[in-house]
Amino acid sequence: MASTRDTTRSSSMLRLGMAAGVGTSLELYDFTIYGTAAALVFGEVFFKTDDAWFGTFMSLATFAIGFLMAPIGAAIFGAIGDRRGRRVALFAAFVLMGLATLGMGVLPSYASVGIAAPILLVLLRLCHGAARGGENSGAAVFAIEHAPESRRGFYGSFVAIGSPIGTILANLAFTLVLLLPDDSVTSWGWRIPFLVGGLVMVVGLWIRQGVAESPVFEEMAAGKEGEGKQDSAAQMPLFAVLKTNWRRVALTAGVNIGLNATTFALVTFMLSYATADAPEGLGLPRQPIVNGSLVALACHALVNVGAAWVSDRIGRKPVMITGAALSVVAVLVMFHITSAGTVAAVNTAVIIGFCTTGLLFGPLYTFFAELYPSEQRQSGLGVGFHVGAVLGGGISPLIANRIIAATGNALNIGYYLAALLVISLICLFCLPETAPARAHKRLVQAPSAPVPAVADRVDVTR
Repeated sequence: MASTRDTTRSSSMLRLGMAAGVGTSLELYDFTIYGTAAALVFGEVFFKTDDAWFGTFMSLATFAIGFLMAPIGAAIFGAIGDRRGRRVALFAAFVLMGLATLGMGVLPSYASVGIAAPILLVLLRLCHGAARGGENSGAAVFAIEHAPESRRGFYGSFVAIGSPIGTILANLAFTLVLLLPDDSVTSWGWRIPFLVGGLVMVVGLWIRQGVAESPVFEEMAAGKEGEGKQDSAAQMPLFAVLKTNWRRVALTAGVNIGLNATTFALVTFMLSYATADAPEGLGLPRQPIVNGSLVALACHALVNVGAAWVSDRIGRKPVMITGAALSVVAVLVMFHITSAGTVAAVNTAVIIGFCTTGLLFGPLYTFFAELYPSEQRQSGLGVGFHVGAVLGGGISPLIANRIIAATGNALNIGYYLAALLVISLICLFCLPETAPARAHKRLVQAPSAPVPAVADRVDVTR
């Protein structure tokens, strides 16, 4: 009997992990294939002009739109999740993301329908960004609220590892597409990764169909039903979280600024810097750099899980502060290493960067979710995370590009990223510890301590 029960529990945890991680994987898969396609083919396919460089700029501008839409999506889907259910919001965001990706795969070119092609592409990209804002925060809350109290960090890592897995899959997909002749890539090959994204949506919906609503939300909804009414906080969760917890939202964004800036600099800028011709770049071959990035992302995923597991035992802040501090050191030495100008040097630098940021990222979703009461959790986590992502990852590759153009010295990029990571460190120090093991330990050690004010309490029971 015990064996059967253990098997059932293991099976349920596996399905929950897949349900939580599949959406984040699709999210990063979508963003990565879009960014690659925008850089390689969209200028030719959708923004055909006499100035090819301007066409490429226009296609890359649509990539940035996705980041700008994410906080709006976080607010919309956060309200749905906090009012109607985590599962409802998660399904809606996932379907929107998958349909937008599939739509891009079948979108006619500028040569076929004229100006309608880039307009439709922008509209689909807006949907992409909005869905991204709801997906990762919704998945994080969904996983964490299913978790036993002592394993929230580990369950939250299911969502965190979706990011490197999605990026790995996207790099593999475009690596295979780029084996085709250039004409085939431009005419039809680029569509294949987008159509595969539609297939992932179908598989993801099947996986998520078998996972029940968050027990925390069910308890919260039952309480409201018993009261026979909803208070203003439940009706307008975003307004409520900004009114009562705006400092935490701001600090949440601050923590994510340095992390997001560094990870997207590693994912996007480092690839362009390593493969671009001198004097701006290092002029290295693309394929071995991509292969190195795949290894680095695999290391990132492993460190994510390990850091989250440790955070359940010693607390979120010690792990994340260590990760942020090591990341400051890493970004300062990375570009010294890459100055050797070899494939091995670049790949070593990227692996170092992804390992240190993995310590910061692994417990991050759980830490953010535990900062907010259950009725504000998805809205607070989503808006804070994505505002930080816009200010960090959304612009860091562009700023890094301009730093190279203005100074010709890649070492200055390390100083820029280090400054943002210091902001993350400061914000971490300003936030309370949330891990139940640490919070309970403080209560046992200081039983006579005064009860903290409502605004300072950490919600570790719901």
